[in-house]
Amino acid sequence: MKTRPPLPPAYQAIYETHYRENRDGASAAAGIAQRLEAWMHRAIAADASEANPGSTLEIGAGTLNQLAYEPYTSPYDIVEPFDALFRSRAGLNRVRNVYADVSQVPKAERYERITSIATFEHLTDLPGMVGACAQLLAPGGKLRVAIPNEGHWPWTLAWRIGTGLEFRMRYGLDYGVMMRHEHLNTADEIASEVRAAFGSVQERCFGVSRTLSLYRVLIAGSPRRAS
Repeated sequence: MKTRPPLPPAYQAIYETHYRENRDGASAAAGIAQRLEAWMHRAIAADASEANPGSTLEIGAGTLNQLAYEPYTSPYDIVEPFDALFRSRAGLNRVRNVYADVSQVPKAERYERITSIATFEHLTDLPGMVGACAQLLAPGGKLRVAIPNEGHWPWTLAWRIGTGLEFRMRYGLDYGVMMRHEHLNTADEIASEVRAAFGSVQERCFGVSRTLSLYRVLIAGSPRRAS
């Protein structure tokens, strides 16, 4: 379990506004980031291009923007603690169940697909989430996790010259403080936890290698469930 560094008062005052704008692509830098992040959404939805791809649980559904990439997916459940992000979204009628935490998902429930886009890097209890996904996955199902390549220089450079520069110009503050508050897990730590919990893990990169990429996708199956 990790502890999230507290935000100084100046950051707390703008946190919610910045968070919403970032999620909605409302600023120039956020809009560019969203266009790049489309690679993650398409990679996660690559197995859902045909009718009836199976039941899905999305971890960290946010504004429900993944649904636009998965028109055939049903039933569709989500885990999202910040309900203000999705309550007014048009895709909400496609969602069967909403959970504020993965612990609320019924223990007997099983999903053919468990997906997540840009969420695992934020978790305070990464091993607990990966373990929960392993327990909730149906036989033959897949966990599909997309993450920024946190911990490697291409990702750091990208946010520093994009969102980081815009943030400093707008607020006069260091975006690194916000990133340290938000991103608790590196891409390598996430990959290590997933590999420890699953017997089969494939990896794809938005770049030339694990080190030289902006985003990574992990596709995991054959969970090593505790007896």
